[in-house]
Amino acid sequence: MHVFVVLCRLAWRYLWRNHRRTIVMLSAIAIGAWAMIFMTALTRGMVDQMIVDGISVIPGHVLIHDPDYLDDPSVNNRVALSDAELDERFGGAGFAGWSSRVRVPAIVTSERESRGVTLLGIDPEAERSFAFFDYDDVDGRFLEAPDDKGVVLGAKLADTLETRVGKRVVLMSQDPDNEIADRGFRVVGLFHAEMDATEESFAFVGKRTAQDMLRIGDSVSEVVFVGDDYRDVEPVYEKVAALVDDSVRVSRWTEVDTYLGTMMGMMDGFMLIWVIVIFLALSFGLVNTLVMAVFERIREIGLMLALGMKPAMILGQIIIESMMLLAVGLLIGDVLAWVTIKPLEGGIDISIVAEGMEMFGASSTLYPSFDIDDVILANVVVMILGFLASLSPAWRASRYEPVEAITKV
Repeated sequence: MHVFVVLCRLAWRYLWRNHRRTIVMLSAIAIGAWAMIFMTALTRGMVDQMIVDGISVIPGHVLIHDPDYLDDPSVNNRVALSDAELDERFGGAGFAGWSSRVRVPAIVTSERESRGVTLLGIDPEAERSFAFFDYDDVDGRFLEAPDDKGVVLGAKLADTLETRVGKRVVLMSQDPDNEIADRGFRVVGLFHAEMDATEESFAFVGKRTAQDMLRIGDSVSEVVFVGDDYRDVEPVYEKVAALVDDSVRVSRWTEVDTYLGTMMGMMDGFMLIWVIVIFLALSFGLVNTLVMAVFERIREIGLMLALGMKPAMILGQIIIESMMLLAVGLLIGDVLAWVTIKPLEGGIDISIVAEGMEMFGASSTLYPSFDIDDVILANVVVMILGFLASLSPAWRASRYEPVEAITKV
């Protein structure tokens, strides 16, 4: 232990012998660490927001459907459980949130335009806790009960249809006998979402009203469940699966939206690759600094060897120098990243490129995410790679012959 303390003191003093070079190298490491963490925070924030928005629109972490529904989301492929059976099975099971709904393709027609939409028949109170928009922040009002006779459209869809709150529209779909099922609705509210595509895609009506319109009794298209964390849905999945039989299909959200599921998996891989690429650029400067530090004190190294210092101690001292250099640089970079990311977590307006971002399923506001796990990963990977990079100059220094090193000019 005493030897290690002595080597640490020597390493620290040698680092600051040429303070200009050390400061330049520290600056490079700090900027590199800041860039790694800052860019990762931006990307992590974008991907997380895409996933959260996507899960909200699906919505849910775990879903129940008819086995054929995901391939053919028609009214014929309904969950083989009535509302009463669903309440009996899941009502007291302790889920953070769950709801059943009617979800079918439909056409909405105003007096001027028609558009294809997804008709959602919902129980508004059951979904309030995990809806993807604020019920209280709509133009007009939101649905008040499962048998509400009004319809809520997206603000963008209302513009396209040239309609507004108070006007009437007609919703059309197919019933189980493949007959046209249509009904007139008064627009009672217009909701706002992060993306225009969401506002253009959905029409909300009461669940009971949708069931009556489609003539499907008290059956539904899907049942959705939410847990505490979208990254860990296995407890919810296992709980749901234990309460149903083979007549329905239980799916995780990653199976329903494979694009978002793949994005989440790619993010962790991207982080590791990004850290390695940045460090490869830094490693040339680090190795060069260590080589120059060794070259400048060849005679001192030879003298220490001649006085009985073991080659292993020389090796250890050079490695400790590199670790100290990296540790201080990373600490500065981590602090810089925290200072620059935290003020931006409230959101960065990128509406100037909103259309391009929407193509990827991202909103026009970017929320950087300072994830401590990303910071730890970046620091650990850099320290490991830095240790490997320092081995060559350290090994070279420990292999000098004392006489040759002392007499070297």
